[in-house]
Amino acid sequence: MPLRTSLVLAADDSRRLASFYGNLLGCQPIAGFSTSHWQLTWPGGGRLEIYQPSSSRPLPRQIGRLSLCLQQDCPDDKPLAQLQAWIDSALAAGALLEQPPRLEAFGAEAWLLDPEGNRLLLLVHLFRR
Repeated sequence: MPLRTSLVLAADDSRRLASFYGNLLGCQPIAGFSTSHWQLTWPGGGRLEIYQPSSSRPLPRQIGRLSLCLQQDCPDDKPLAQLQAWIDSALAAGALLEQPPRLEAFGAEAWLLDPEGNRLLLLVHLFRR
């Protein structure tokens, strides 16, 4: 049997969080194994799975060092403008800005919190030809 991998996020509101990430990834969430389980296909392959833990096995929210990083390439010299548009989309869908966008040698990045409080890095690579 071939091995498959995915990232899994626990959520209090799995449908809302799946919608949030579907918006950012540009894909439609797919119903998973139950009414509280959703799957999203990564643009490069693999899956993000979002589920609501069982009340018999709750999983409390916590801040850790593991974060999702969503990335785009920037074909011009305006990575901050592209990043800001992406941030605006995330904020409109329920994210909170944790750290403002900043320009780095490789492009632009910003740290956010998704609607469930998970850390999320949005990264726009400066694409040089």
